[in-house]
Amino acid sequence: MKKLIIFDLDGTLLNTIEDLANSVNFALAQYNFPQHSVEEYNFMVGNGVKNLILRALPENVRYNRDVFEMVHHEFLKHYSKNADKFTKPYDGIVVLLEKLQKNGFMLAVASNKIHEATVPLVKKYFPTINFVAVFGQRPDFPIKPDPLLVKEILKIAQVQLSDTLYVGDSCVDMQTAKNADVQAIGVTWGFRPRVELEEYSPNYIVDNTVELEKIIL
Repeated sequence: MKKLIIFDLDGTLLNTIEDLANSVNFALAQYNFPQHSVEEYNFMVGNGVKNLILRALPENVRYNRDVFEMVHHEFLKHYSKNADKFTKPYDGIVVLLEKLQKNGFMLAVASNKIHEATVPLVKKYFPTINFVAVFGQRPDFPIKPDPLLVKEILKIAQVQLSDTLYVGDSCVDMQTAKNADVQAIGVTWGFRPRVELEEYSPNYIVDNTVELEKIIL
């Protein structure tokens, strides 16, 4: 039995896509740039906020530093006040986390969302869970799929690679687990299709929290 379960946040524990889309679209609108549908944002998220902004910008200004900084600034300002308007846990997640905690598992969050948004969202939606670590994207710290974040959590939890499971919804998460040399579980209820998970050959792919619970317990 594993000892530590590390979860991705966006698309795995929380459905955050509408709030992210709304904030990026707000930022784009301030400079009259075209906006995108919520569905399109499913394929823009996952590699951190800077890459999200780059993908959302029109190609002809995508690498204009001044434009990027302005849109990035507007996004952060808007999202800091609107990160929880439509965000909610996926079905069964709260019950699953509480059951895992009750059964003695250590739980952690490793996200590419900015750290300043990750921590309060986790506290708001999972107040009964005592995570051993909750990390988002921090300055001068590599984003996933770099394995450093996972390794940092392993040091805090003081567990071995073989005692760890990583759970996520995208290719970024599957690559992170592979790079960290820990077992991976891909979940299909998030932002990316099953076929993307299958391409990276995780140890398991699950369609709901009941299946995830059976694998872990």
